[in-house]
Amino acid sequence: MNIIKHKKEFKELGSSIIPGVFNETEINSILDQLEQAKPAQETLIENENLFAIRQLLIQVPDLADLIFTSRFFQVLLELAGTDYSLSKAIYFDKAGHSNWFVAYHQDLSISVKEKASVTGYRHWTLKKGQYGVEPPLEILENTITVRIHLDNTGAENGALRIIPKSHKKGIHRFNPAEANLEEEQICEVESGGIHIMSPLLMHASNRSSANLPRRVIHLEFNSVAMDKPLEWLEYLRIDSKSPSAV
Repeated sequence: MNIIKHKKEFKELGSSIIPGVFNETEINSILDQLEQAKPAQETLIENENLFAIRQLLIQVPDLADLIFTSRFFQVLLELAGTDYSLSKAIYFDKAGHSNWFVAYHQDLSISVKEKASVTGYRHWTLKKGQYGVEPPLEILENTITVRIHLDNTGAENGALRIIPKSHKKGIHRFNPAEANLEEEQICEVESGGIHIMSPLLMHASNRSSANLPRRVIHLEFNSVAMDKPLEWLEYLRIDSKSPSAV
């Protein structure tokens, strides 16, 4: 595994796919734990197209040991170093029959414990008791998103489409007239692989055209300290492998 190559791709393109980080036994253990989980109702998103668990490692803490295997832990250390900590964890299960289409966008919201008036933090939201806010650009530029694929993901079941290098433009709205759609890439990832990307990278996903699931664990890591009194809602030091409050 050439982590130097993947770090370079992440920096230059905003995206890189690392295959075979988890084996079949490890993936099955994660899926078994998710099936047994009993998260709080307010952390769930449930409809005919999607099932999701927010605050994943708070709601299902036993997943931490299954996710942070020695191999995954080593990949994180080589990609990010020990200065990085987990700042968000979500489980997505996009149904095989899903007609859910997601247009091109950036992931601009972070989750915090409480709302506070702090310069540079804007566009506050409150969904089921969870505060979200768009932070200063520095925090978003520093974030590394890691998507753990629990199923084979291809164009037929809603694989991400991305526009490479679009993360270098800062916070901006997608404009088809300005985007180089000829360079659009479909991010096909086999089960057990991970997709690392910048939250500023323009990404989208099509409707599923096959009755196949697309289950993904979405993790975000950051090394920038929050402006007080704001605190991350979720927190996990990647050198300790145990969830703890900020």
